[in-house]
Amino acid sequence: MKKIIASNFKTNHTRKSTREFIDTITQYMDDESIKNDVYIFPPTTALDQFNINENLNIGVQNAYNVKNGSFTGEIGTEQLDEFGIKTILIGHSERRHVIGESQKDIALKYNYFKSLGYKIIYCVGEPLEVKEEGLTSTLGYIFEQFDGIDLDYENLVIAYEPVWAIGTGISATIEDIATIHKKLKKKITAPLLYGGSVKLCGLQDILEIDNVDGVLVGTASWDKDDFKKMIYIGSKTGSINEKIDCKN
Repeated sequence: MKKIIASNFKTNHTRKSTREFIDTITQYMDDESIKNDVYIFPPTTALDQFNINENLNIGVQNAYNVKNGSFTGEIGTEQLDEFGIKTILIGHSERRHVIGESQKDIALKYNYFKSLGYKIIYCVGEPLEVKEEGLTSTLGYIFEQFDGIDLDYENLVIAYEPVWAIGTGISATIEDIATIHKKLKKKITAPLLYGGSVKLCGLQDILEIDNVDGVLVGTASWDKDDFKKMIYIGSKTGSINEKIDCKN
């Protein structure tokens, strides 16, 4: 089964390096006839018109729920329309826990972009103190992040990203991932990605877990050669016999 492979650049890469990255990935997908869906979320300053493979989607990491207006530091759909962007990341843990977006803010944003038909990758996940309270608390916390969110939206992809496993040096086990994904799949029908400090080494094991439809990757995806390997693994999940060369 082909898997979704998504890269979130966060506050990394420049306009020049982003174009080089996307051009390289497009050429690779064309050369290898890659048919699984691939997403790249560059920084806002690197958005542009790109000649991309039909299975490659360029999205925005964040935008405000307006077309335009007096919202200093924000971008609206008028700016996104210039580059043909119709994919957005919403609810990422760094937006929730670092920037301070509330569930109300996130739901307003979600429903605005839903009304415009955007492909939405919607992120949910729990901090360490909630995980330590047990599975019931963890699921309760995650399900609260679905408040105001239409889970039947046809252009929805969900990403489960445990906050305690992002940039902390703590990795989720196969059992951790399998348990939460199994529970979430009982509530949603949308594709379900895993997104907690995914590394190239170990990616194949994650993609072979039941109910994992792909991955949302941060740091480990910023090198174009590593990302090509991730795309390859995603396109061959369940049928790779050779060992993938990896360092992380």
